[in-house]
Amino acid sequence: MAAYNYSQVRKGMVIVGEDGQLYSVIDRDLNTPGNWRAILNLKLKNLKTGAVNPRRFKPDDKVEVAYLDKRPMQYLYQEGDDFIFMDKETFDQTTLSKEWVGEQILFLKENDDAQVTFYEGKPLSLELPPTVELKVIETEPSMKGATAAAQTKPATMETGLKINVPPFVGVGEMVQIDTRTGEYLSRAK
Repeated sequence: MAAYNYSQVRKGMVIVGEDGQLYSVIDRDLNTPGNWRAILNLKLKNLKTGAVNPRRFKPDDKVEVAYLDKRPMQYLYQEGDDFIFMDKETFDQTTLSKEWVGEQILFLKENDDAQVTFYEGKPLSLELPPTVELKVIETEPSMKGATAAAQTKPATMETGLKINVPPFVGVGEMVQIDTRTGEYLSRAK
């Protein structure tokens, strides 16, 4: 951790609040009204709860900036309620619990890459690639001559993820999915 003045804090940085929680700086506005004292308005997102709150600070006040370690990881396998990831540089394995990973695991199959952010050796967040390719294992039969004009049908992917796909997509096909929205993008090439 490094001590900074609030005036040095920029968007995207992660700071340690007075309560010991980690906050991501989403927005920053330094207001210097003439001969009055400067006021720094920050919009902070609590990384534990996800709550976003505006806060005011004096630019000269001190703040701790957190050092976050982003590691490229590979999802290896599931063991009970835990998921095993391997650091792609050091080959160290990390166990992440089902509660911690949550629904995000439905976008990953074994050997897929992701990024895990650590703070003081503890995992803080899991970042998925923007898109993934998964195989359709269950859906209604594809319809010949069907167009994608605002029609969809439910489909189950190989990981258990359920999404809506166009009517022409059939079982066994690989599709591209946006991990941010969980929506079908296209057939995989």
